[in-house]
Amino acid sequence: MRFTVFTPAYNRAHTLTRLYESLKRQSLKDFEWLVVDDGSTDNTEELIQSFIDEKPFFEINYIKTENGGKHRAINRGMPYARGELTFLLDSDDWLTDDSLEIIDTEEKKILDEKKDGFVSISGLKLYSNGTPIGKTFEGDHIEITYLERGRNGISGDKGEVFYTDILKKYPFPEFEGEKFATERLVWNEMAKDGYKIRYFNKPVQYCEYLEDGLTAGGYSMYARYPKQWGLAIWQDYHYGKRGVKRLYYNTIQIYVYYLFTKKTLSVSDMAKCLKTSPINVLGSVFLQSLIDIPRLIKNKGIAIRSQVKE
Repeated sequence: MRFTVFTPAYNRAHTLTRLYESLKRQSLKDFEWLVVDDGSTDNTEELIQSFIDEKPFFEINYIKTENGGKHRAINRGMPYARGELTFLLDSDDWLTDDSLEIIDTEEKKILDEKKDGFVSISGLKLYSNGTPIGKTFEGDHIEITYLERGRNGISGDKGEVFYTDILKKYPFPEFEGEKFATERLVWNEMAKDGYKIRYFNKPVQYCEYLEDGLTAGGYSMYARYPKQWGLAIWQDYHYGKRGVKRLYYNTIQIYVYYLFTKKTLSVSDMAKCLKTSPINVLGSVFLQSLIDIPRLIKNKGIAIRSQVKE
C-alpha cells in the first residue's frame, strides 16, 4: 500500500465529513484511512462507522483510545499504519483532489541512492480561502532538515508526509499529566539525526484553525504543558536551530517561557523543565527585561501622544 492517511480525532464529528469527502475525490486510489479516536464524547464513532458502511474504495481502520492528547493518539495508532508513506492529517483539515498523486510524484523524484537520508515530503498547506500558511522558499523544491527551515525562508504549518518505517522509530515523548506535545519535539529529533525533508511549492492540503483547536491556543496553551514546552526550547538550542543566533534566541524563548509560567512554576521548576540552571533562567529574564525597557518606553510615549491628540 502506498499511503496511510492518519487522522487523530477528538470531538470532531462536525469536521470529519469534509475530510472524508476529500478522500473519496483523490485521483490516486492506493491508500487507507486510519482514524484514532482520542476518547471522543460526541458521535465520532457512529459517524466513522457510517463511512465504513458506505464501503468506499479505500479501507477505513478505526481505533478508539482513552483521551490522552493528539501525540498519544499518534503513538497508539502508528503500529497499525500499513502504507509506505504516512500523511498526518488533522481532523479539521482536508486534501486537494490530487494531493496524494502530487506527493507520490514528488517522492519519486528523490534519487534512489539518496532516499535513506530522507524522512518526509512536504507540500504547501492552505487556509480555507486558498492563501498559503506561513512562508516558503523561492523555486520548485529544496532538500533540507527541519532545523534548517528558518534560515531557508520556511515557516508555518506544511502538508507533511513521512516514510512510515522511520516515523515508527520516533514516538512522541509522553509526560505524566500533560495532554499535549508539540510536533517539533519529534521533527527536531529526526533533523538532529540527519534526516532531510523534500519541501516543494505545490498545495496539497487545506486547514481551518478552529477556536478550540490546538494551534489556536498559542503560548497560553503551551504554558499548560510546561514539560513538553521546556524540552522543545532545550532542543532548539542544543540542536542548533537559528544557527549562530541560537544563544540570543534561547534567551528570548526562556523569557517568554518565564512570562507565561511564572504563576504556576517556581524558577527552580522552570529550570528543570528547560534542563538548565536557575541562574540561566534568571539571567535570560534579566537580559530580555533590559531589552524590553526601550520598547515599553516607546510604546508608552506613543500612547500618551495619541491621548493628547484626542
